[in-house]
Amino acid sequence: MASLYLLIPVSLIFCALAVWIFVWAVNNGQYDDLDGDADRILFEDDDDLAPQDSQGSDSNTADHKHREP
Repeated sequence: MASLYLLIPVSLIFCALAVWIFVWAVNNGQYDDLDGDADRILFEDDDDLAPQDSQGSDSNTADHKHREP
């Protein structure tokens, strides 16, 4: 019975802390995009699959001009 005098306030403090963390998370936008991660897993991005040429097509013509005497 004496342990209840300790456990009840500890549990109330724990519950209040959990509610405060939940309210903080909601206010900081943690639950704004619930479907974004699920969509990223299921659907591929076509932009990521396209080969990217960092030098562009102009670099080939510049190399040829540079090599000619």
